[in-house]
This record gives sequence, structure tokens and C-alpha cells, in this order.
Amino acid sequence: MSVKELRPSKGRATQTRKVDPAHVWMVIPAIILFTGLLTFPLLQGIFYTFTNFKGYGDWDFIGLTNYINLFQDEVIWESYIFTFKYAISATILTNVIALFLAVLLNSRIKAKNGLRALYFLPNILPVLIVAYIFSYLFTNNIPLIGEWLGWEWLSTSLLAQESTAWMVIVFVGVWQGVAFTTIIYIAGLQTVPEEVYEAASIDGASAWDQFKSITFPLIIPFFTINVILSFKNSLGVFDQIVALTNGGPGTSTQSISFLIFRNGFQGGEFAYQSANGVIYFIILLVLSFAQLKFLQSKERI
Repeated sequence: MSVKELRPSKGRATQTRKVDPAHVWMVIPAIILFTGLLTFPLLQGIFYTFTNFKGYGDWDFIGLTNYINLFQDEVIWESYIFTFKYAISATILTNVIALFLAVLLNSRIKAKNGLRALYFLPNILPVLIVAYIFSYLFTNNIPLIGEWLGWEWLSTSLLAQESTAWMVIVFVGVWQGVAFTTIIYIAGLQTVPEEVYEAASIDGASAWDQFKSITFPLIIPFFTINVILSFKNSLGVFDQIVALTNGGPGTSTQSISFLIFRNGFQGGEFAYQSANGVIYFIILLVLSFAQLKFLQSKERI
């Protein structure tokens, strides 16, 4: 057989596969819904950031005024500081506690499947209901305990003090966030072969040495997922603030999401807070990519 016979014909090489019309008609409704419910409102919201629209009535085009005012607004800066302080604290605590619990629940203990279900329970409870319960405890029950113990700092509601209110929000957020994070870590730990631990034990490695040199390096991809998800979810903190402090005392616990919702929809600052949302989206996008690149570089080490 000659080389010419083995070479595919030009017509066959350039032939394109026809698209089934049924596939097109199946995709079109999804495209229409995506454009109508997501893309168009997004573009419309970005357009309103260049106006003085209050969410109702007439509006005028004002250019970059909203964006300029954002960088001069102390309330906006305060909300960004609180949000990132909360997100960093909650992310660190959630992952440290969840990793500890995952290692514990993955060890050879009795009824570990039942304990896993018990630890996952906070994740399936409604956030608002849980936060309202904790609000009642920190406002009524815990001050009584503080009076009984004679601790003055605990005798009043921690939610009424600027220095401690944010800690309570972090506590509730971590209490609920640990459950889901623990499940992901358990899934990662189950991918580590038992033979590796047996070999390490024969070599005389302690439990801490095994965790530091074997367990953690092998579950780095799961650590990356958990850190990114925890940080992203913490930056959008909203429900806990609504139920616990409503942004108080004063404006000390206003997150960016809470501020955008309250002032944008209830305070007549629709265009102004839309501009705040655009800036916040860009910051989140940059941070997410930076965080992903950094953690992925650690996976390759």
C-alpha cells in the first residue's frame, strides 16, 4: 500500500460534523434564562453605578462620582475592615478545628460513623434560627452565669460591646462552618493508604511526625478546597449579623454584604451600594485567583 493511499483525503479531513438541531433547541432556553436572570441584571446594575438612582423614581447620570465617594466613606472602610477581620479569623479557626476533628473521627474509635453524623448536624440547621438561639443565650443566659461567677466582663451581653460583638459572630460562624469542612477533610484522609502509616510506625515515627510528614502533605488539595470555600463563605457573612447584632453596636459589625443590602434596598442608596458591590466583586475575584495560585503552588512542592 502506497503512502498516498494511507494519507486521508482533503475532503474527509475538512468535513465538519453537523450539529443536531435538537441539541440547539435544548440549549436555547438555558441561554435565555441565563441572560435574562443573570447577565442582563448584572449589566443593568453596573450601568446604575454611574447614576444617582435610589431604587425608585427618576435618576441622572453622574459618571464616576459613586466610585470616588466610596473611597472617602468611613462607614465603607469600616465594613471592609470588619469583613476581612471576620473572614480571616473564621477561616483559620474553622480549618484548624475541622482538621483536628477529622483526624479524630478518622481514627480507630467506636461509633465513628454516628459521631460524623452528629458533627455534621450544625451544617443542616437553618443559619438564622441557630443565630437567634445564640443571640438569646449571649443576651440572657450567659450574663447570668457571669454574675454568678462574679466576672464583670461577662455580666453584660457580649453582643452589646464593640470589642466582643465581632467575636460572637465569629464563634457562631465557625460553629456552623466546621461541620462541612470536617466532612471534606475526612474524605481526604480516607485517600491516604494505611500502608504508609504502617511503614512510618515501623520506622519509629510519632503521631505528630506522621501527621506533619505524611498526612498533611497528602491532603493538601483538600486543604486548598477548604480554605478557599471557607474564606469565600466568610466574606459573604450576612445571616449571623442580621440575627445577632443587626450591624451594631453602632456600625461596628456591619459586613459589606449587610451594608449593601440595608443601605441599598432600604436606605435609598441603590446606585451607590451597587458601585460598592462592583468594587467588592473585583476584590473577591482578585483574591480568589491569588489564593488559588498560591495554594496550588504549595501542592506542587
